[in-house]
Amino acid sequence: MPSHSNIAYSTNRGAMSRLLFVPARVVAANDNGAVKSTDPAIVEAALRHFAEHGLGAARAARHRAEQAFFADKQPEYRWWLEICRQLDRRMAVIAARELQA
Repeated sequence: MPSHSNIAYSTNRGAMSRLLFVPARVVAANDNGAVKSTDPAIVEAALRHFAEHGLGAARAARHRAEQAFFADKQPEYRWWLEICRQLDRRMAVIAARELQA
């Protein structure tokens, strides 16, 4: 006959248990990695763009970058691509790859 234990677990730990207990390290799920622009103008523009467009800000920045690319406005294209990169690195990498192909 199997033996089952119905031990109640308490969240109130003793002093020794608190010393030995190491909480799991929680890491944010962020796909942007550690590479960020240090240009304050880009960071500020990205924040303002996010404030205006919310969660769709990266998509809107990508759209603006595509428009500038096809209008042959390279400085504007790089500006919007960098804002997109600040908001969603993966989307910016894909956009640059597709536009350069």
